[in-house]
Amino acid sequence: MSRICHIEIDDTNLPAPTPEVEQERKVAIFDLLEDNSFDLPARADGAKADGPFRLALAIREKRLVFDIDSEGGARLAEFHLSLSPFRQVVKDYFQICESYFEAVKRLPPAQIEAIDMARRGIHNEGARVLQERLDGKADLDIDTARRLFTLICVLHFGG
Repeated sequence: MSRICHIEIDDTNLPAPTPEVEQERKVAIFDLLEDNSFDLPARADGAKADGPFRLALAIREKRLVFDIDSEGGARLAEFHLSLSPFRQVVKDYFQICESYFEAVKRLPPAQIEAIDMARRGIHNEGARVLQERLDGKADLDIDTARRLFTLICVLHFGG
């Protein structure tokens, strides 16, 4: 499987993220570029685009847009996904993250751990939704989907 070698987030016209959201974004980008598995399946004509890939994520006209180029910059694919399947899981994820950030300030470790387990569960659900939405368009492992879901949440923050 190939990989993403560069990622760009188009946050034009979005409100400035909170420090916590900005930190999540930085960590997700760093982790994604360090280790990911991402590939494009062969097209109907049998042609196969080889990576590594440059990925640009954006929200345009209330749709999640994946622009995928070759490492050299040649356009390979563009996917537009409805945000509807992501809305509830993104909302749940932000709510649990808010609870987690508050818990870290004032609750004992056992309660923080319980909230963190719930946060990871919602994060995994978002990653599964992303994998389902990209089925037939792109192949990615669960860790890559988790990191991309974090970036979708950052974009959705203003969407």
